[in-house]
Amino acid sequence: MTPHSAYQPYEPARRPGGRPEEIPAFRILIHRQFKHHYAELASRVGIQQAQQFWDHISQTPGKPSPVASITILRGKAGKPLADGWSRTHHYELTGAARADYQYCHDYRTSNEGDPHPVVAILTLNYSSH
Repeated sequence: MTPHSAYQPYEPARRPGGRPEEIPAFRILIHRQFKHHYAELASRVGIQQAQQFWDHISQTPGKPSPVASITILRGKAGKPLADGWSRTHHYELTGAARADYQYCHDYRTSNEGDPHPVVAILTLNYSSH
């Protein structure tokens, strides 16, 4: 996900169940390949867990979650998308649902664009380990 690429595989991901109470600190993006999985998130894991996940990554993606296990991936799987991006974070939604994401504090869509913080949900998986 480079700022100057003509191919933009990420789309905005709205909060399941409606608007959040707090204005998000980070924009949430989902890879197009997983947008249908994301649309099923609340029905698969429950609205409360779906909202807890979205609220966490929209406010504090680099901090521990009080309700979920988060692991920072090592090696090739954890490699940042580009300069300025975090390593991949593996968020356990349930025993059989996981999401991998990375965040960037100053993402720009072009050289002239304003920097803004974003979280990119890289994968969303509903199978068991």
